[in-house]
Amino acid sequence: MSNNLPKVAWIGLGIMGSPMSENLIKAGYDVTGHTLEQEKIDRLAAAGGTGAGSIAEAVRDADVVITMVPASPQVEAIAYGPDGILENAKRGALLIDMSSITPQTSVYLAKNAKEKGIRVLDAPVSGGEAGAIEAVLSIMVGGEQPDFDAAQPILRALGKTIVLCGPHGCGQTVKAANQLIVAVNIQACAEAVVFLEKSGVDLGAALDVLNGGLAGSTVLTRKKDNFLKRDFAPGFRIDLHHKDMGIVTDAARNVGAALPVGSVVAQLVASLRAQGDGGLDHSALLRSVERLSGQPVGA
Repeated sequence: MSNNLPKVAWIGLGIMGSPMSENLIKAGYDVTGHTLEQEKIDRLAAAGGTGAGSIAEAVRDADVVITMVPASPQVEAIAYGPDGILENAKRGALLIDMSSITPQTSVYLAKNAKEKGIRVLDAPVSGGEAGAIEAVLSIMVGGEQPDFDAAQPILRALGKTIVLCGPHGCGQTVKAANQLIVAVNIQACAEAVVFLEKSGVDLGAALDVLNGGLAGSTVLTRKKDNFLKRDFAPGFRIDLHHKDMGIVTDAARNVGAALPVGSVVAQLVASLRAQGDGGLDHSALLRSVERLSGQPVGA
């Protein structure tokens, strides 16, 4: 593909990374990708991208490197070391990390990358798998204005609401707040579902009318069918939300912000994971309310 668009390297082709990288290909970008599973690399190639056997190979000629991996340890693993992004990307490249990690990891990454002449944005997203597929993600960005401006066309191919929230790490801080709100919201919906069912109310009708009023939310719209059908195929796994609740409770503690309800929900997420439900969608918080209410799980 020959065009004037920047060449993109994409590292991390999971539930989010695969559809996002494909949206860039659809927008006309030349995308070279690397991830741990060969079948995901094959999927990228089938969609019109180029597979790479290593990070070094993927990033060597890239103008923009985008990373989408599960957590801080993975970001550090792909960024640092002789085979990592910082040693192998060219000077002047722009690294956009779209993973959800600790704000501190993003701050350190930007500092270390600057020494190599590589610009960095932290740009975590909200919207889940559906938002990634539909290219309607919310993207909260931390970094410098000129780099944000340069990244805008790429980010617009991936999402709808794209906001620079402040310097390095601020995107991650806003993402942590996002995960706090989402978890508490899902928990409230889950409690309402069990309460309604135990009261003998038609659940579908109840959720429809609730969603039309002040209790309505994107969470309820997106997760209503999960609750009704007890379908917990992962759009966003409990394991990952557990990681994010750790990030927000730790970051809030560092700045002296109290999260009384968030801390309780963090424990409920942790208990769900301990009960073996870590691979389920976060709407499976419903299962812990069922257990607490003496109701058969998934009934």
